[in-house]
Amino acid sequence: MREADSSFSDADGLDMIEGFARVVAVEDGRIWLEPEVTASCGSCSSVGLCSIGKDAGAARKLAARRFELPGDLGLRVGERVVVGVRDDTLVKGAMTAYGIPLLTILAGGIAGQEWGGTDGMAALGALGGLITGLLIARVMANSLTARGILTPRFLRRSFDPPSDAGCHE
Repeated sequence: MREADSSFSDADGLDMIEGFARVVAVEDGRIWLEPEVTASCGSCSSVGLCSIGKDAGAARKLAARRFELPGDLGLRVGERVVVGVRDDTLVKGAMTAYGIPLLTILAGGIAGQEWGGTDGMAALGALGGLITGLLIARVMANSLTARGILTPRFLRRSFDPPSDAGCHE
């Protein structure tokens, strides 16, 4: 049996990171899903940083993490499914969200220091670099989303074993 958050190849031969999600709404040809909190979420080293960890606001945080899948896949509300993203999606998303602004802050700070010669100009250059980097990151994220690169894919329905089932080989 495959574990959630593992890496497997999809039909295109691309490595996929898989996870479980529940169907929470079906409307107008779109399916809305919420990622499932797995048993490992409580023991994860990032439990304090993650927005879906188990705490009093977990339901509200999960609702904020809802995502949609287009198309009529024949799914019903409450159904458990396996979704996946390409493993390079995480790198592309992180570089877009963090790498671009970081590089533009550094470039702006260096440019401000070189042209102005003071710490104040370096700070203004860094601020300008941050604003520029955030705008570039927004445009790139919109482009990646429009091309479907950041969108999870429906892989299959999840098999829910009976509650009294044990491990079998």
